[in-house]
Amino acid sequence: MVVTLDLKALGWALIIIALLVLIIFCIVFMKNFIATIRHTNKILADAERISTIAAERTEQVNESIGDVAESLSGMADVIKGNQSVVAALTSIVNALSSLKNLVTRNKDKE
Repeated sequence: MVVTLDLKALGWALIIIALLVLIIFCIVFMKNFIATIRHTNKILADAERISTIAAERTEQVNESIGDVAESLSGMADVIKGNQSVVAALTSIVNALSSLKNLVTRNKDKE
């Protein structure tokens, strides 16, 4: 039994085999690419959530620091004699309540 192949038929067979290998490679690549994209989307969603939480905490800390600074300036005025004792005590109580609120917010969210 003698089999003869001409170069044209052999070339077409090699091209078809190469195309099949390329199609299989593309299918595997797309499967892995889709998994990577899904994982990236989860990471970006987590990053967005963490950024939102960080922004809220920053605003809370900024408000508390503002209250504390206001109370300290009130105490400085008392030391200088520019304010009554009752107003100074009120400022101190406000500062302490601001600090208490900051601590309770942190404990509640944890």
